[in-house]
Amino acid sequence: MKGILDEFKAFILQGNVVMLAVAVIIGAAFTDIVTNVSEAIIMPLIAAIGGQPDFNGIGFTINGSFFNIGLLINAIINFLIIAAIVFFLIVKPMNMLLEKTKKEAPVDSSVTPCPYCFTMVSAEATRCPACTSELTPAKA
Repeated sequence: MKGILDEFKAFILQGNVVMLAVAVIIGAAFTDIVTNVSEAIIMPLIAAIGGQPDFNGIGFTINGSFFNIGLLINAIINFLIIAAIVFFLIVKPMNMLLEKTKKEAPVDSSVTPCPYCFTMVSAEATRCPACTSELTPAKA
């Protein structure tokens, strides 16, 4: 029984489980922010332009069944708003930050790819250690 508890403890304390838990918590908090931006700023802006802030009442009836197309329209608009907010406020700035900090790896002239298996081989090698092909100075 102690072995199972130790294994469970190791599983719970793994970095990826803890990071996933943190991501869920941050995601829930961020969802609240995005929802409020959508409802407080974007939807009233759409209402000012289009005249109707909420599309829930839009639909049609067939044989007594009401098809509420407005719910789908609201869901699509909310998805697009959330996707735009995430892209412009998180993804785009993060990509710009990563681009600024990205350094190109120095070119190592002491190794070259094997022309047969493309394993990186010392430039001075006469035989590939991976595929054992003979290397000549012209091919290495």
